[in-house]
Amino acid sequence: MSWGTELWDQFDSLDKHTQWGIDFLERYAKFVKERIEIEQNYAKQLRNLVKKYCPKRSSKDEEPRFTSCIAFFNILNELNDYAGQREVVAEEMAHRVYGELMRYAHDLKTERKMHLQEGRKAQQYLDMCWKQMDNSKKKFERECREAEKAQQSYERLDNDTNATKADVEKAKQQLNLRTHMADENKNEYAAQLQNFNGEQHKHFYVVIPQIYKQLQEMDERRTIKLSECYRGFADSERKVIPIISKCLEGMILAAKSVDERRDSQMVVDSFKSGFEPPGDFPFEDYSQHIYRTISDGTISASKQESGKVDAKTTVGKAKGKLWLFGKKPKPQSPPLAPASLLTSSTPNGSQFLTFSIEPVHYCMNEIKTGKPRIPSFRSLKRGWSVKMGPALEDFSHLPPEQRRKKLQQRIDELNRELQKESDQKEALNKMKDVYEKNPQMGDPGSLQPKLAETMNNIDRLRMEIHKNEAWLSEVEGKTGGRGDRRHSSDINHLVTQGRESPEGSYTDDANQEVRGPPQQHGHHSEFDDEFEDDDPLPAIGHCKAIYPFDGHNEGTLAMKEGEVLYIIEEDKGDGWTRARRQNGEEGYVPTSYIDVTLEKNSKGAVTYI
Repeated sequence: MSWGTELWDQFDSLDKHTQWGIDFLERYAKFVKERIEIEQNYAKQLRNLVKKYCPKRSSKDEEPRFTSCIAFFNILNELNDYAGQREVVAEEMAHRVYGELMRYAHDLKTERKMHLQEGRKAQQYLDMCWKQMDNSKKKFERECREAEKAQQSYERLDNDTNATKADVEKAKQQLNLRTHMADENKNEYAAQLQNFNGEQHKHFYVVIPQIYKQLQEMDERRTIKLSECYRGFADSERKVIPIISKCLEGMILAAKSVDERRDSQMVVDSFKSGFEPPGDFPFEDYSQHIYRTISDGTISASKQESGKVDAKTTVGKAKGKLWLFGKKPKPQSPPLAPASLLTSSTPNGSQFLTFSIEPVHYCMNEIKTGKPRIPSFRSLKRGWSVKMGPALEDFSHLPPEQRRKKLQQRIDELNRELQKESDQKEALNKMKDVYEKNPQMGDPGSLQPKLAETMNNIDRLRMEIHKNEAWLSEVEGKTGGRGDRRHSSDINHLVTQGRESPEGSYTDDANQEVRGPPQQHGHHSEFDDEFEDDDPLPAIGHCKAIYPFDGHNEGTLAMKEGEVLYIIEEDKGDGWTRARRQNGEEGYVPTSYIDVTLEKNSKGAVTYI
């Protein structure tokens, strides 16, 4: 089946068909372009949606901790990855389908134009040959008629007896001339006819079939290209299906990770105050003064009994306010004088807080008037915060459990800062040793101010850690085990007796606390560090040498280009990274000479949720 033989006379139809093919190709390209825009807009809207509902990490206190929240944020991360895959689909379609279609459509138009021009030229040449043949034919026909007329005139004059010999001779000459011209036009017409027949045969059996064959091949290539683009369109989507499936699996895993028991426990841990529920209100007998007219013995007994009731009432009043913030007084304890947030002393020399009993009277009045109202913990806590003023440094304004968590959190942060400062000190000392061994690399004295500043920071952080650990020991009731961290027994007695309650939450005076620097804690840490240095450091990542390094200086490690080493210590800001070979050889290499890849779950890595 060939267009050249089957459609030899359908040049205009083929012209329209090829144009329709190019138009269809461009229409499909437009469809792909709109699909790309849809994918891009979809990915953009998904990313905006994820950004809108992602938490604003302004502070660590606002970080999500509940499993349901963490699962939701994991789903958002997976959705963000899913949006990235939609962008990959759009990019793949734009590069593999749309771009290829546009380039091919341009080439196709150029090729079609060239083939059609060749066909038109061949048709024009055949038309020209036909016109030449037709002109020679008409001329031959005209000369034949003229010759016939000349012959008829000659025969009439030759048969006419009245015609002169000159007229007959002239008619004969005219006949010979016309006959000769007719013969010449006949020969020319025969030549033109033969030439036209040859060109026409060549046109319909050689030229046109060749041109139509090229048009047919062009149209078939267009169809094949469309098929490839259809396949590429589907492949762009199919390639990302495994990753999209992983994103969906991640969402399912996030849904399965929701633990309602753990969330409930987090609620308890977040809001647990450590206080005990309020006790019963004591009975206050106001009818005793009615029986004072009885005998003296009865009156005295009544007075004694009244005195007992007053003592219990006083204790009850204090207990009604003190149970939230300190130790509950027992019935046999000495009576507490009502005051408004003052400091009192017990017989053993310890100090504690007492509180105003006006809220208790108010509650009793509410009971008497038939409108019972028990103050909530929130209102009492708010009242205590107003009395205590702004948040204290030792978090003594918080309930015991919350105070313990805050102190532990601060100690962890200080330990991390201390570790950073210690690492910086070690790096500076190593750099100083390198400068002392190689003076051309730098001046060792220039590092002294930075070393002094680092040492001051380390001392300050150790003091802060010591101070917060002392507060934490008060909360946990472990001051006896931490006595070696105090400066003296007097200070220990003052802190444990003056600031500690059974819950370890509230004190009488924040200024009574001694915040001295640790004496033995620092030496103990350095002693532990000496033993830790004996063990090989674990690998926290790996690196690949970008450039070779000789490593002639002491403490450095030579490496070749492309060599892979283990990272056992990161760059501390001095430009050197500690590395180790597989054979155990360790040393420092320039950070700018290597390509570092740290492991996410390496030792020392901290992940926050």
